[in-house]
Amino acid sequence: MSAVELEQAVRLLVGQIGHWQQPRWAAAATTGNMSRADLVHRLVQEIANLAADAEGGPRRTVPRLDNDLALPDQVRVVTADLLAAGADAGTLARAAAEVTATRSAL
Repeated sequence: MSAVELEQAVRLLVGQIGHWQQPRWAAAATTGNMSRADLVHRLVQEIANLAADAEGGPRRTVPRLDNDLALPDQVRVVTADLLAAGADAGTLARAAAEVTATRSAL
């Protein structure tokens, strides 16, 4: 898995969710017992954890912002952090799989 493939998966996700308003975020995801916003925030946290692991630093909780409309930006930021950390191909593949699974569950 390459950085380009992860970036493409994130672009597809952000293209899917970037225009959503609050009612769409509050709707239930197709899998699990959570809202779409909760599902995307879970993805943000998972990518942030992968970035922290790749950097060799501590994992930190990503804040859940009051406005769900910020979630696409949070996805972009934590993905950029992961790429800047120089993550290996296996980690990039795991992140891309998480992004793809999240897109499917929305």
